[in-house]
Amino acid sequence: MTKLNVRPLADRVLIKPKEAEEKTQSGIIIPDTAKEKPMEGEIVAVGNGKKDEPMTVKVGDKVLYGKYSGTEINIDNVQYLIMRESDIYAII
Repeated sequence: MTKLNVRPLADRVLIKPKEAEEKTQSGIIIPDTAKEKPMEGEIVAVGNGKKDEPMTVKVGDKVLYGKYSGTEINIDNVQYLIMRESDIYAII
């Protein structure tokens, strides 16, 4: 993975979403229009946290987040999500 020159501010994190499933478990190919938006990803950058609240996640953590959480951004032709740490439901 290349080094990103992006550092989120305060309690925000930068997440690389997991790729959407291409096939079902039985082998049926899912068309682009029917793919579910992934709710799982890997943290690639973390802010410093708030003054009284240190960050509980770190780079490399795999996390679950809300389906409509965060803002999609494109860095070097790669899609990422930037969101607040409070939008993360769990570390897996």
